[in-house]
Amino acid sequence: MIYPVILCGGSGSRLWPLSRKSYPKQFVALDADRSLFQQTVARVQHANFGKPVIVTNADYRFIVAEQLGAEGVEGARIMIEPEGRNTAPAVLVAALSLQQEPDAMMLVMPSDHAIDDTEAFLAAVATGQQAAQAGDLVTFGITPTRAETGYGYLETEVKVVAQTDGVVPLKAFVEKPNADLASVFAQSGHHLWNAGIFMFRVKDIIAAFEAHCPGLMMPCRRAVDGARHDLDFIRLDETPYQTAQDISIDFAVMENSRNLSVVPLACGWSDMGSWSSVWERGEADAHGVVQTGNTTAIGCENTLLRSDSDGVELVGIGLNGISAIAMGDAVLVADMSCSETVKTAVKTLKAREVKQAEQFPKDHRPWGHFETLSLGKRFQVKQIVVHPGAALSLQSHVHRSEHWVVVAGSASVTVGEDVKLLGENQSVYIPLGEIHRLENPGKVPLHLIEVQTGAYLGEDDIVRYEDIYARDEAA
Repeated sequence: MIYPVILCGGSGSRLWPLSRKSYPKQFVALDADRSLFQQTVARVQHANFGKPVIVTNADYRFIVAEQLGAEGVEGARIMIEPEGRNTAPAVLVAALSLQQEPDAMMLVMPSDHAIDDTEAFLAAVATGQQAAQAGDLVTFGITPTRAETGYGYLETEVKVVAQTDGVVPLKAFVEKPNADLASVFAQSGHHLWNAGIFMFRVKDIIAAFEAHCPGLMMPCRRAVDGARHDLDFIRLDETPYQTAQDISIDFAVMENSRNLSVVPLACGWSDMGSWSSVWERGEADAHGVVQTGNTTAIGCENTLLRSDSDGVELVGIGLNGISAIAMGDAVLVADMSCSETVKTAVKTLKAREVKQAEQFPKDHRPWGHFETLSLGKRFQVKQIVVHPGAALSLQSHVHRSEHWVVVAGSASVTVGEDVKLLGENQSVYIPLGEIHRLENPGKVPLHLIEVQTGAYLGEDDIVRYEDIYARDEAA
């Protein structure tokens, strides 16, 4: 049995403004109808794979559950980190959660990579499984197509050609090189891009941690032993996990191990780590222009134009080598060669306390999502979408009143002791301090306009009495 272990954290900074900390790129549909996370999950929905193990954080747990549901995946083990501690602790807690099956395989994958050829990927996994069954720690490497300075590399003992079929001994992990060294690596035949995909038996990776990074064992084991179930999630024990070292699996284990091998992987892989990589994978016209959404290109070449807001028309004139990304609350215009600098821009915005640095305009909740349409000193207008059969918590507010108008679907509304059913164009007023609840009893999404008025309009102005999602935070 192979257990897919999908690492689902992320800061959401490299594809800003489309990806942000509150909604990172693995959940965004960049070049397909499904998100990168959904594509990752779908890739391993085969008979020889067990239920996936997802390691994520509390902010993303309901997004993960929703997107798994959209893929028809049930029974996934969703493990919640109290805080991100890099890939080594994440992999170790996943392994410890599977330690009752010591001979089972773990296929560790990032959740935000794109792969074109699933069959080639699965064939490479089958090849790697043979080496892992012999006790190797297996990684997967991509044949370089350019001198890339944004990736780490895998140095092989023997020369690798594009047609290589099999497992190659791994000599060393190499950090991200400068431009001159990257050029040498691209031509050497002894270097592959590190895809961040690993495969090993449960007992072998635990033994590797015990040998090479023993300091992680106690906090991670205690975090797993003290984990508690919360709805369909597994919350790791916060106190021991916070003492775990923040370290990657490369540094913690792989670079110190001797039983290493690599499987060359030719499957149309991309880490989707920059807007230039999104442009490279897009469907370009004869001039190399890739367009998504409401865009118009006039005299442009080798350019990415993307509008992700229905109300924003993006027009490019005479552009060459430019990424232009427009959303309702933020716009990025960057030279394609500076794609890696987007992270620096996000840090600058964060230092200035610009909310767009991390907060996505659409706020996703377990029942659906909402988006602010207009915000003033004493009022706020939101569009709220509630999934069929979903319900917000029974709640009240101390500082604001609300007026709800149903624009599509139907709503069951509780106000005090009264419960009423509202259809399109019907409305209800929620006085300040009144206990209330909103539910969607129908089979189609409920769309509602909410007008808030009051002295304070923050999301933390909430007193919750009942909640089917067992949340503590504002919703």
